Amino acid sequence: MHCNRFRPQPFSRRDLLKGSGIGFGAFALDALLMQDSSASNGKGMIGTHHEVKAKSIIFLYMDGGVSHVDSFDPKPLLKEHNGKDPSKFFKVAPTQFNNNGKILASPWGFKEYGKSGIPISDLFPNIAKHADKLAVVRSMTSKFSEHTNANYFLHTGSGVQGRPSMGSWVTYGLGSESKDLPGFVVVNGGLTPPGGLDNFNSGFLPAAYQGSVFKPQASPVANIKRRESDSIHQQRKLDLVAKLDKGMSNLTGGQDAIESAIKNYEMAFRMQNSVPELADLSNESDSMKELYGMNHKYDKTRIFASECLMARRLVERGVRFIELTCPNCGHDRWDAHGNLKRNHEDNSRAVDQPISALLEDLEQRGMLKETLVVWAGEFGRTPFAQGSNGRDHHPFAYSMWMAGGGIKGGTVYGKTDEFGYHVTEGKAEIHDLHATMLHLLGVDHERSTYRFSGRDMRLTDVHGHVLHDIIS
Repeated sequence: MHCNRFRPQPFSRRDLLKGSGIGFGAFALDALLMQDSSASNGKGMIGTHHEVKAKSIIFLYMDGGVSHVDSFDPKPLLKEHNGKDPSKFFKVAPTQFNNNGKILASPWGFKEYGKSGIPISDLFPNIAKHADKLAVVRSMTSKFSEHTNANYFLHTGSGVQGRPSMGSWVTYGLGSESKDLPGFVVVNGGLTPPGGLDNFNSGFLPAAYQGSVFKPQASPVANIKRRESDSIHQQRKLDLVAKLDKGMSNLTGGQDAIESAIKNYEMAFRMQNSVPELADLSNESDSMKELYGMNHKYDKTRIFASECLMARRLVERGVRFIELTCPNCGHDRWDAHGNLKRNHEDNSRAVDQPISALLEDLEQRGMLKETLVVWAGEFGRTPFAQGSNGRDHHPFAYSMWMAGGGIKGGTVYGKTDEFGYHVTEGKAEIHDLHATMLHLLGVDHERSTYRFSGRDMRLTDVHGHVLHDIIS
């Protein structure tokens, strides 16, 4: 029985989505088709512009701000003038909390390591063994002294929310060599950066390029493991969806965005096999697990060891960009506003051995030369105390390092003044870091663009210079 008021629609919702160039369906279709293309041939929307030195990036994110004068930039004058008023030696700019105390000497000693003789703090005795692999940049700067904005700046090249993450730009430009895993994976050890998941978002890029968050444990993705009793039933459901989709396609006259959504189900279906296999460490030797620290008495070391081992396994499987976040050591990250000594010792104890093992493991497998490892936080810390035994945020100078993937090992780039307060040589910005990372992947940062809001956008905006001095 039909209602007399019924009139045939001039076109269906499917027709509307298919014909709307700016509709949500068109965006979904574009994302899915690009995702499928990237996974199948390992190429993204931009491709390479010059020689490729690195195929993958592992970004070791040191959340909260490691003190550069206590890690990779020794300053003997801090010891000489310990307890003195810093304003007698330099003009003190406003700090995050303006609870400024006296000049504070580093509680740790420094030793020179390797043939290069790079000075590294006693905080990192294991990473120090790889000094000749490292390019230490002592002249990093940030435009922001507050965690959230500084994190957005580090991750997206912009201090405000909503821009694509560096991992998204990499996978947009180059795609992924893995058919069964996302191209951009974040292994979350327990601390999501201030600013939240927008640090890993795709922004105005298609959603296919946002970071996928895994956990460093036996079940990295919730509810991903397929029950054997359901596998046949699930395959039948997928076959039915495909059959219905094909029938609707015939009725509506060709492929549209809704039909293409089935590719998402196919990826999820493949991940039900690939993710449990990724997390299965039964084929890893006991000596390898011991090397990473998976049996360490400190539980935070065990967590970061699992992250680093998973990062190597992700690279082996063709994942393009992997970021590791820190475990929660109970001190609110590396953010040592008080009790600097215990804060940095607990955090370094969590990450030092696993990172050293990662570098060693990658090198032994011949993978380090094509894997760029980046160690960085969002800013440094003041050379004078906050209160009596902490350090405040410091965006004017800090240190980070890179290894592998075309990096000239045993290199120190840039200088700070005798107190580590300001950069005096080779000033580097976050845009320069991003430009260098893209360059090592074979991408010209000025040509890796996406048209949005009437202009060609890029990770480095209108800035950025490649740090050629640290490239082999």
